Amino acid sequence: MGPVVHVAGTNGKGSTCAYLRAIGEAAGLKVHMLASPHLVRFAERIRIAGKLIGEDELSQRIDEVEAANAGEPISFFEITTCLAFHAFAQDPADLCVVEVGLGGRFDGTNVFEAPAVTVITPVDYDHLEMLGPELSKIAWEKAGIIRAGRPVVVARQMDEALGVIEREADSLAAPMTLMGRDFDAYEQAGRLVVQMEDRLLDLPPPSLFGGHQFANAGMAVAAILALDDPRIDEDAIGRGLASAVWPGRFQALTKGPLAARGRARGADLWLDGAHNPHAGAALADAVTQLAARDGRPVELIVGMLGRKDASGFFRHFKPLGPRVFTTGFESPNATPPEDLAGAAGGAGLEAEAVDGVEAALAQALALPGPPPHLIICGSLHFVGDVLAMSPETWPT
Repeated sequence: MGPVVHVAGTNGKGSTCAYLRAIGEAAGLKVHMLASPHLVRFAERIRIAGKLIGEDELSQRIDEVEAANAGEPISFFEITTCLAFHAFAQDPADLCVVEVGLGGRFDGTNVFEAPAVTVITPVDYDHLEMLGPELSKIAWEKAGIIRAGRPVVVARQMDEALGVIEREADSLAAPMTLMGRDFDAYEQAGRLVVQMEDRLLDLPPPSLFGGHQFANAGMAVAAILALDDPRIDEDAIGRGLASAVWPGRFQALTKGPLAARGRARGADLWLDGAHNPHAGAALADAVTQLAARDGRPVELIVGMLGRKDASGFFRHFKPLGPRVFTTGFESPNATPPEDLAGAAGGAGLEAEAVDGVEAALAQALALPGPPPHLIICGSLHFVGDVLAMSPETWPT
């Protein structure tokens, strides 16, 4: 397969993987990547040398993996992981970026005896029905990807999570590099500064919008430096950070029918898969930065799965005071729009339940006043449904 960077965490792991891939490709390396979930098409989960796996190869690998499995029980994610790793093995890469699906310790991706680097992004409360309920239990799951003697790069963590991760790293003699202690990453004069113990990197700002992306990008830089590949120089790191793409994560929606309706009103549309309180805080901060540029109002269109902490998500938006439109989407587990509106109202926001994202957009655009910044957010399944509305907006 090639050297593996294995990435776990509650929030930011997808963006961190996107930066890792972009940096490797900017250095001229062949990079494979496994990510989840997909937004529109299954092939988004598996990239071979930077491109989505082709339909012919996918069909062939499915046949081969199913034959090897010989009818034994296997989950959707397990067979997806087998497909990816089988495809990677047929065409070894210079770098494989592998995102954990859920948790870490018992995740289908957690099969590497000696990954080149492991990465743990911020750990917070999510998927409590499977990983929690205590933060220490969630951290224990994430820390399960750490391997004996292999470097691990860790984001800033709450104390309860950090203690668990540190104990795991110590028990395995895994050299740990902790953001805020052993290195740091921050915005300075519009650029990304990454301060390591022995060097300082002055880099272009990350391509993905929001203050939290400086931390995600800094995590990717620290992981790349831990990889210690002489082919990846500071210039490649900068070009990679400036070119990374990660659909559905504060993505400007500029194509397709919804974007056209927004432009007709002078509004801009953004998509983000924030669906838990920690991600909600990051999104609220990013939206606040956006609104501060021109003082225009902010409106949210939100769809979310029922097991998410909607009240905890909405409370971060109270200082901004957006108008909220809630809607359902094509999932049996989607939160009823009325329940979501109630959670938003309980957080002190003016909210209304609407039947479908198109109807929500129409009502949002019909409000009096300046053209708004419209944020379509919530579960990635919901964001994927929005992107699926037009081939123009399918991730590539």
